[in-house]
Amino acid sequence: MDTNLLFIFILAIIIGFEVISKVPSMLHTPLMSGTNAIHGIILFGGILVLADAATPLVQGLGFVAVVFGSANVFGGFMVTDRMLQMFRKKKQP
Repeated sequence: MDTNLLFIFILAIIIGFEVISKVPSMLHTPLMSGTNAIHGIILFGGILVLADAATPLVQGLGFVAVVFGSANVFGGFMVTDRMLQMFRKKKQP
């Protein structure tokens, strides 16, 4: 069972890298707000893996998934907020 989880984890890394590397830099910031939900799912999946972790390897991978998922969610919201501030009207003194 653990080899299947490791195989899925490695495939997710490869597919995620390939998908993200194909996005042009102009589209990266607008797409960030849309992908926050996906990162939330990754975070939730990491929490589920940690809940069922039986070996130290699975615990480590679950912990890494939670840390990276959290960084993606919070970083994505920060970038989206900065992007939206660019479109707000500035107050005139």
